Amino acid sequence: MIKPRFEYTILTMSENETQKPWLNRFYGHLSTITRHKFWVGYYCFKVGLYKQGLLHDLSKYHPIEFLNGVRYFQGDRSPIDKEKEVNGMSYGWLHHIGHNAHHWEHFVDLDRKNDRFVAYRMPDRYVLESICDRMAACRIYQGKHYDNASALNYFNHGKDQYFMHPDNAKQFRHYLGIIANVGFNKAIAQLKQLNHK
Repeated sequence: MIKPRFEYTILTMSENETQKPWLNRFYGHLSTITRHKFWVGYYCFKVGLYKQGLLHDLSKYHPIEFLNGVRYFQGDRSPIDKEKEVNGMSYGWLHHIGHNAHHWEHFVDLDRKNDRFVAYRMPDRYVLESICDRMAACRIYQGKHYDNASALNYFNHGKDQYFMHPDNAKQFRHYLGIIANVGFNKAIAQLKQLNHK
C-alpha cells in the first residue's frame, strides 16, 4: 500500500522585516479586520444581505489567517500581499478563499476533461457581497483618500478581471461603475436587484 507523503514548510519572516513590535501588529491587525468586517456588514445590510453581512470573513479570526495577518501586518495594505512577497504564497489566503465564497478564486477548479483550470460563474449574491467587501477594503486602507470610485479603480488596476468568469467581470465593472458615478446610497436600489435575481 502506498502512503501519501506530505511535506510541510514553515514560512517565517524575521522581526527586522516587520518594522513593528508584535503587540502593535496584533492590535493593529485585529482592529483592521474588525473595522473591515463592520463596514462590509454595513454595506451588506443596506442591500439586504443580512446573513452574509453577519458571517462575512469570520475565517479571518482563525489562527492560520489571523496569526499570519499579525506577522505580516503593515497597516496600509493587506498582510496577505506582504506574505506573498516574502514567501511567494500565502497559507492564510488559501485558507481564506477556501472558506469564503465572495472571492472569485473560490470558484476556480480543475477541468479534468480539458486539463485546465476554469473560473466558474459566481452566484449573484456573492458578487454583491464581494462588491461590499471591495468598498470596505478600500475605505479601510485608503482612509481619507477613499471616494466613490475607489473600488472601481482598484478593480480596474488589478488582474482579477482577466481571470474571473467574464460574466462576473462585467457585473463588477457595471455595479462598481454605478457606485463610482452616483455613490453607494443612490445605487442601493440597483444593487438590491442583483440580490433578487
